[in-house]
Amino acid sequence: MDKHWSRVEYLHETHRNPNIILKGTHSYYSDAWSGCFEEAVVRYLYGDAYSVSHYESRWEPDKLRIGDYVCIGAEAVILMGGNNTHRMDWFSCYPFADRIVESYESRGDTVIGDGVWIGMRAMLMPGVKIGEGAVIGAGAIVTHDVEPYCVVGGNPARLIRRRFPEAVVERLLRLKLYGLPEAVFGQIRRELCSDDIGALERAISSAGL
Repeated sequence: MDKHWSRVEYLHETHRNPNIILKGTHSYYSDAWSGCFEEAVVRYLYGDAYSVSHYESRWEPDKLRIGDYVCIGAEAVILMGGNNTHRMDWFSCYPFADRIVESYESRGDTVIGDGVWIGMRAMLMPGVKIGEGAVIGAGAIVTHDVEPYCVVGGNPARLIRRRFPEAVVERLLRLKLYGLPEAVFGQIRRELCSDDIGALERAISSAGL
């Protein structure tokens, strides 16, 4: 079947790389204008078929951790730690083979929280942490962590606005929405699709949680 913008790739259905850690079954990539997620979006991550068959990693590979209900726009790029061998504190940034282990600088795992929306052609640099409910604008270059429920954009990405007042965000995070049982998540769909935090809290309470 030909690709079309109205169809998406659900990551749990195509997931192969053991260094990509998925939560849940709802996160997707809009793959209509590119290859599949692990081939087109995830870059420099050990664990794909070629890297595993051709060499053994000489350091502990970093992980890409993706929450549930994450929406990843077409042609986004997530740079991972396999490319962290260009030392800027050395006179030469070149990754000489005989100094490759010394040149490697871990940035840690890259974490995309639950409910994040990553816009088309955005780029995430190695080791960034994207908080729950954050929005990454199209074409943004994310070089630093993004707080929950913030909207960022630009190069380098900067805060544009907060989706909700700080007090509402605190209440949202306390609810641990994306840890709710699937059945409960379905029951509160109407309240999730609104901006009434009180109604959402009451709906979850009515579900006995």
